[in-house]
Amino acid sequence: MCCFTKLGVCALIFCGGIVVGASAQTFPSKPVRLIVASSPGSGVDILARLVAPKLSEALGQQIIVDNRAGAGGNLGAAFAARSAPDGYTVFLATPAHAISGSVPGGKSGYDMVRDFVPISLLTTGHYMLVVHPSVPVKSARELIALAKARPGRLNYASAGNGNATHLAGELFNMMAAVKTVHVPYKGGGHARTELLGGQVDFMFHNITAVLGDVKDRRLRALAVTGMKRAQAAPEIPTMSESALRGYEITSWFGVVAPTGTLQAAVTRLHSEFSKVMQGADVREKLAVLGSEAVGGGPADFAAHLRAEHEKWGRLIKQAGIRLE
Repeated sequence: MCCFTKLGVCALIFCGGIVVGASAQTFPSKPVRLIVASSPGSGVDILARLVAPKLSEALGQQIIVDNRAGAGGNLGAAFAARSAPDGYTVFLATPAHAISGSVPGGKSGYDMVRDFVPISLLTTGHYMLVVHPSVPVKSARELIALAKARPGRLNYASAGNGNATHLAGELFNMMAAVKTVHVPYKGGGHARTELLGGQVDFMFHNITAVLGDVKDRRLRALAVTGMKRAQAAPEIPTMSESALRGYEITSWFGVVAPTGTLQAAVTRLHSEFSKVMQGADVREKLAVLGSEAVGGGPADFAAHLRAEHEKWGRLIKQAGIRLE
């Protein structure tokens, strides 16, 4: 009996090892949902639809892009945070989600550090200052002059209150000593549509989302927000060199999963995302869109998120931004 019990225990342990090993090796065994907290046509949506087919091929399971726009990106993030931590729901995070919790009065419904585990930082890039063609300016310096001549009459779109596209506009107002009116929308795609229609005058948008509009002359680019010119549009000056010295805001996209997600799933997802992002065809397409692929592991992305949260927190405090 004792010998049987020992064999039984050994068998259970051995079988347990097989089950765990099989789970790690067979993940994923069903489709994986990639939550995008913005509407179709936004920069983050474009990236998701670029990598999803290749990731599907690498994992052997379909990657379903699930757009859940609203509340400046918080709606989709909160939904992802509440999802089962089984690796089958991942979230494409942006600077807006590092900002969350830094804005007084904001109720995001999640905590980026507490509720998510980093998987991989995918890309970095620029925001681009774009205006509707009806706005009579051809440079950032001219936009500042126009704003000073028409205080409170120019307006700018954003993807929502507290979003990076909102803070980019507030930093512009603060550094240029002008007053332009913030018009928030439910996502970057909606804001872009309104700008294209002339309902708003200008916007700081992810270069990935608006570069095509600039090339088609539906929008006019005045500047990019990084400290170096964008490879995809080297003729467009930076804000710092053209109008406001020291102005710098960079965009980025990274993938996270709900806290508690099995390490085997995190490891597999990081490995496959990294391989996809390093592919020559993906890197070429990203360059055309104004973004660059990034390497590094989950720990590197965690450090990046902390640094972003601190940076945006300082800007919010300086600009006196609140969400009512």
